[in-house]
Amino acid sequence: MSEIPWWALPLVAVVFALAGAGVTLLVSARDEYARSRAKRTKRWYAERKEAYIALMTEFERATYRLRAAYDSGQNPPGPYTYIDAVGPALMQVRLLSSGPVRSAALAVHLLIERLYGERPTPPPGVDPEKSVREMLGHVPLVMQQFEAAVREELGIEASPPPVEPPARGGLRSYIRRPVAPAPTGDSSVPR
Repeated sequence: MSEIPWWALPLVAVVFALAGAGVTLLVSARDEYARSRAKRTKRWYAERKEAYIALMTEFERATYRLRAAYDSGQNPPGPYTYIDAVGPALMQVRLLSSGPVRSAALAVHLLIERLYGERPTPPPGVDPEKSVREMLGHVPLVMQQFEAAVREELGIEASPPPVEPPARGGLRSYIRRPVAPAPTGDSSVPR
């Protein structure tokens, strides 16, 4: 006869059930944390990418308006037109971006804002029209610095990822694959 009390078996079952429930709770909490962290990371990238695209679009529109106005010989739109168009996108970038991106965005903004403001006074001996054209020519260069800062912050590579060879089809392809003969050393001597 066994000297194990009658209540030992139910007690062991309860202890193991509680341990299993605890492990299940810990694993599900860990998975939920990983999922929420992945969601936050995706949202972080999406918010910033949308903000940067909106600001770049507004910068391009503003530059196009200036070029069109100067090409047609008309006066450019007033500075408030530019501020009204770019303001919301610029504020979003200023709130969301890191220091280098913020600085690059503000550099582009200040250059375009100067072009929309009163006509800059050119150096002596330079045609005022050419001075504005030269400043317009600087906008794409400053935009490149902004784009480079955005690429660095978001981790966007300029080249595509390397192409990986296609994976084999699993167990079936392994079974169907012909087996290469084992090397025999000297092929002139028959074995």
